[in-house]
Amino acid sequence: MFNQSAPRFAYLETIMRIFTLFLLFAAISAQAALPDSVADALQKAGVPQDHVSVIVQRVDMTAPLISNQADQPLNPASTMKLLTTYAGLSLLGPAYRWHTDVYMDGTLSNGVLQGNLILKGYGDPAFMAEDLWRLLNNLRQMGIKDIRGDLLLDASYFSPNIANSADFDGEAYRAYNALPNGLLLNLKASSFKFQTISLGSNPQVLITMEPNLPEVKVVNRVQLKPGDCGEWKNKVSYQIEKTTVTFSGSYASSCGEKYMELSLLDDAHYTFGLFRAIWQQLGGKIQGDVKQITVPVTANKIAQADSPALADVIRRINKYSNNLMARQLFLTLGAEQQGAPAEAAKSDKTIRDWLATKSLVFNELVLENGAGLSRNERITARHMAALLLDAYASPVMPELMSSLPILSVDGTVAKRLKDSPAVGRAHLKTGSLNGVGAISGYVLDSKGRYWVLVFMANDMQAAASKAAQDALIDWVYQQQ
Repeated sequence: MFNQSAPRFAYLETIMRIFTLFLLFAAISAQAALPDSVADALQKAGVPQDHVSVIVQRVDMTAPLISNQADQPLNPASTMKLLTTYAGLSLLGPAYRWHTDVYMDGTLSNGVLQGNLILKGYGDPAFMAEDLWRLLNNLRQMGIKDIRGDLLLDASYFSPNIANSADFDGEAYRAYNALPNGLLLNLKASSFKFQTISLGSNPQVLITMEPNLPEVKVVNRVQLKPGDCGEWKNKVSYQIEKTTVTFSGSYASSCGEKYMELSLLDDAHYTFGLFRAIWQQLGGKIQGDVKQITVPVTANKIAQADSPALADVIRRINKYSNNLMARQLFLTLGAEQQGAPAEAAKSDKTIRDWLATKSLVFNELVLENGAGLSRNERITARHMAALLLDAYASPVMPELMSSLPILSVDGTVAKRLKDSPAVGRAHLKTGSLNGVGAISGYVLDSKGRYWVLVFMANDMQAAASKAAQDALIDWVYQQQ
């Protein structure tokens, strides 16, 4: 029998298909559009939307709610540390520890070592002055008092640096530019404290150095001035000649106590200077000098210093965006997976192989040092979001998330969105370079649902994109 309703059903089916396509188009359009508050903030900042990549996706959804320029490879600045630290947790494990070994090459009698003391490093990014003090105190308790030879340093776990600390921005002595080393001590940093003091009726600026190394001379020509503190470092200049650092310029009386981190000495002389200062404080003597070698077969291991667990170390890396520590971890990954000496190419391959095991293929990915202190590193917002979604579902999610700065509470986002209802409800890694402004991580909305948020701006005005980043965080928090 002829079905007279068939044309009607065909008509309805056509209408439904059109309606479905309309909904799909609407969904795609919704993904492409930035919230009005974010778009307005970008416009005020003078940052074009096509210079900004954004992904916002709830962790239990299969598609993003917002997607803007998501497949454009951009410089992520320090948000690249998310990739390095997640890879570290996954490949090395949260309980992984670096170690630094002590060897004796000679004979010990009545407290006198007739021979050399040797330190061998394995890339520990968290071997600080207090850790060296404990290690040397242990040696004193073992009976060593007088070293009649040299201090020998073995940094061969990492390949020798072929880069220059001035390569990135010309600031060779700034601590953030310090280069990785297989035997890294105290981040090779000297911290200069600026403070105002009053000597009678003559207030002035006092500059002190920590750790206090006798071989470094500080010349203070800084003038105390009235006014707001502001960008105080822009008003203070320094000049370094051999082991003398001369500070000039002005320092506002309202600044109170401030710090400038510099890296003045090469690795060997910095380590020797700090070793000798602590060793003498502990009542020890050393007659020789410092030399860089590999541990001879005749040496005997007598002590070992272990780092904190990796889960603790990555908190220092991400909370305060420590470039050198991230670079040490990046190189360690290659050495642990492919053998020493550590090289950037080994670490690059290690991370790509690890991503492939998760079916994460980031063809646009460019890794130089894993810290984001680079003009060359690249990743898309879509792939950064994919990484964060994968991390959220991984066994190391609690360790990674807890390493990230908490909005309005600590780290690099401690001062942001203080009056927002989102206070304390986001774990976010920031990134900033000249021409780059980025933020990525997790936001807990008002209904208790987690979202992945990725924002990367590559533009001459990118530094002004913070207001747009904050608007996006607030918008995600308010989702219904």
